[in-house]
Amino acid sequence: MASHDWFESGAQAEGVTAVYASNDAGQTWRHAADVNGQFWSTLFTHAGALYLMGTSGPNGAVAIRRSTDGGRTWTAPRDRATGLLLSTGRYHTAPVPVVVHAGRVWRAMEDIAGHGTWPATFRAFVMSARAGSNLLDAENWVCSNRLAFDPAWLPGEQPGWLEGNVVVTPQDGLDNILRVNTVPAFGRAAAATVSTSGKQLSFQPETGFIPFPGGMSKFTIRHDPVSRRYWALVNKVTTGNAHQRSVLALSSSADLRLWRAETVILEHADEEKVGFQYADWQFDGEDIIAVCRTAFDDAPNFHDANYLTFHRVKGFRGL
Repeated sequence: MASHDWFESGAQAEGVTAVYASNDAGQTWRHAADVNGQFWSTLFTHAGALYLMGTSGPNGAVAIRRSTDGGRTWTAPRDRATGLLLSTGRYHTAPVPVVVHAGRVWRAMEDIAGHGTWPATFRAFVMSARAGSNLLDAENWVCSNRLAFDPAWLPGEQPGWLEGNVVVTPQDGLDNILRVNTVPAFGRAAAATVSTSGKQLSFQPETGFIPFPGGMSKFTIRHDPVSRRYWALVNKVTTGNAHQRSVLALSSSADLRLWRAETVILEHADEEKVGFQYADWQFDGEDIIAVCRTAFDDAPNFHDANYLTFHRVKGFRGL
């Protein structure tokens, strides 16, 4: 399964997610559905069902939907009992990991209630629900406190954090590892600690910023029990341009603190018009399978993608 948003005029205002399915390991794809009122969403499976979780539109409510027929039809989040999880306030997210740990389902989010301009307006928080509960019922979800980025922590141009990854740490705890946007001090991520109850998110600026190749752009982190390493697909900066997204690299870490770029997966010399970005991915045996928001050919710029591309990284542990 794969999904993407539409960003053309009209669709972005409403929020439309297109869903696709493949029955031959990604060689060919069919359009399964267009989901109106769903945006910036994660596609994930849990307890035999397929879910989309994100917002109802740009800066909209937190919404979750369920499909039991391979993504062809979806539930409608009309109220708190049917998937409208947070309707008061404005919210932001991306296709970030959903993790099941300690009997709960976990996902990072941001609200838009901070001070200043993008991305200082984003406040990080984490949502969780008991794994055996009805994920469409807002009563089953717990939210942490909202944590704003302090520009004094890392002074620079447009400082802020967003698009956090909930990950299980080597110590069996939980971190929310966030993309950090600031220039010139790019190439960092922020590791905030999630309490066992899921109600407290805390950050220590003295130790919480970690060197992270590609930390200026969105990334997805997952843990591989075979290699006992954490892996990420990141936009490695190779030219000094902090906003470069023309290189997609595979990186790994044993402890979530020391990261190394292992190999380049995709690259192009034109960093102004080409972008391999917002890659979301899963382990598939010896491989990694990924979908990528790709700006190529006649894209107006590297940011405004005109493709969703599917990739298989074969034998990733040997790279």
